[in-house]
Amino acid sequence: MNSLIRNGKSVVSLVCVVLLVFGGSVHGRRLLSAADRPKPSNAPAFARWLVSQSSWGVLSTIAEDLGGAPFGNVVSFSDGLPEQGKGVPYFYLTSLDPTARYGSKDHRSSFTLSEEALGTCGKIDPEEPTCAKITLTGKLNKMDANSEEADTAKKALFAKHPDMKKWPKDHSFQVYKLDIEDIFMINFYGGPKPLTVDEYIHFEMNKVTKAII
Repeated sequence: MNSLIRNGKSVVSLVCVVLLVFGGSVHGRRLLSAADRPKPSNAPAFARWLVSQSSWGVLSTIAEDLGGAPFGNVVSFSDGLPEQGKGVPYFYLTSLDPTARYGSKDHRSSFTLSEEALGTCGKIDPEEPTCAKITLTGKLNKMDANSEEADTAKKALFAKHPDMKKWPKDHSFQVYKLDIEDIFMINFYGGPKPLTVDEYIHFEMNKVTKAII
């Protein structure tokens, strides 16, 4: 053991082995492995898994002051409380940021996620079809702060992103949601998977896997 402690490389190697064998965590979330993935052929299960496991993505809105060009912004999100994800992305945004301002004028938006962020793509390039990516397109809407759904969404956001509780009160952060109208997902060769919004929303997540927060 003493020789192990003296050898820094050995210590690092031992830690890596322990993480691989017993599982580790990042910011309180268990590290995922390829074994956690639903089968790519099960499009509803895979899409819901990818959304529930992800914690951030690129939210694109229409920038009026840029001639209507799309404006993509990295944002944190949650699709529900731990193990209760519903597939609908919720955001905690402020109008001091262009994303919320653009979305308030033109609600058309899209939200893109990559499996690369989960660490389950291995060493392949993120653009490879077997490293899944999904784009949810719809309308970005600010929620009624007094609604039960907004209260649940805020709890879900704070559970996944505890730092949000500390964000400046005078920035007037509010809960937004993406009302999904179309889904584009590639998770294997052969082009986009056929997947309707109804199939996606009404899939029962616990039939395949539980969301890990």
